[in-house]
Amino acid sequence: MLRVITANLNGIRSATKKGFFDWFGEQNADIVCVQEIKCSQDDMTPEFLAPHGFTGYFQHAQKKGYSGAGIYTRHEPDEFIAGFGSKAFDHEGRYVELRYGDLSLVSVYVPSGSSGEERQAVKYRFMDDFYAHLDALRREREVIFCGDINIVHKEIDIKNWKSNQKNSGCLPEERAWLSKVFDELGYVDVFRALDPRPEQYTWWSNRGQAYAKNVGWRIDYQIATAGIASTARRTSIFRDIKFSDHAPLTIDYDYTLRRHAA
Repeated sequence: MLRVITANLNGIRSATKKGFFDWFGEQNADIVCVQEIKCSQDDMTPEFLAPHGFTGYFQHAQKKGYSGAGIYTRHEPDEFIAGFGSKAFDHEGRYVELRYGDLSLVSVYVPSGSSGEERQAVKYRFMDDFYAHLDALRREREVIFCGDINIVHKEIDIKNWKSNQKNSGCLPEERAWLSKVFDELGYVDVFRALDPRPEQYTWWSNRGQAYAKNVGWRIDYQIATAGIASTARRTSIFRDIKFSDHAPLTIDYDYTLRRHAA
């Protein structure tokens, strides 16, 4: 069994104080993908680098206290890749990939466009670059890419559908892009394949009582090529402890990680 967790931490130091690594150690996970660690290499403590016998692999943003992505693993990979070859975005710390045999595990943090039109334009450029990368990757490997995609897909994935149609993360162009990832590239929304229930969210605004009232968005995903997606067996969103404004998403795959023979 391969247990994969993804979690946007909204600051690794903040999430640590709220008990993230204590929880992490009890999950019997194989892979833990994290995003928005907001921490430079110089600030990474031993707990951040190698918790509970895991090894962490990271890409930090050049801008201090910003973005950053990582993967923790109990299994030594064949290869570690930081960035996806994008001159425009690799300095922002948005992509980490570990390779095991013919499987790639990816932690990705798609930019938010909520601060204004300029950042929304940046988000669209990222989506274009990342789509091309996903297309190339799936032609040669099985893929599980995890992370904060910052886009809801359908009405079932957001509490207030109508009122958010003009807001970043719920724009028709963004949702159409995600549909293309599924329909044209053949990737699978693994959580939704396992759990068809409404009101299953992973992010809540800090305004008002959004978390308490479950007024949320499902913007954190595990998205996979069809072969590995077909092995998914169980999924859960963890809400018992609030480590950040996002909730961790766990999926179990009936799969064993294998490295290429030396």
